[in-house]
Amino acid sequence: MKSVAALLLVGMLILWTDLPTGSSWSCPPVRVTCALLNPRNECYTDRQCPRYTKCCQSFCGRRCISRAPILSYG
Repeated sequence: MKSVAALLLVGMLILWTDLPTGSSWSCPPVRVTCALLNPRNECYTDRQCPRYTKCCQSFCGRRCISRAPILSYG
C-alpha cells in the first residue's frame, strides 16, 4: 500500500512540473541566430520571468518576452 501511494505521489509531481504556467501562447520562431558560441541567457524557464512573459529563445540567448499585441481591424 505504501508503494502505491509513493508511486502516485511521484506521478503527481511529474505531472505538476510539466503543467504550463498559465500562458497559452507560444514563443515566436527565431529566424536569425547569434554568432556567439555561448550567448548569455536571461532565463531558463517561464517561472524566472515576470508575470505575463515567457522565457523564449531569442536571436542570441534566451530572454523573457511578452506576447505580441493582438491587432484588430475595425
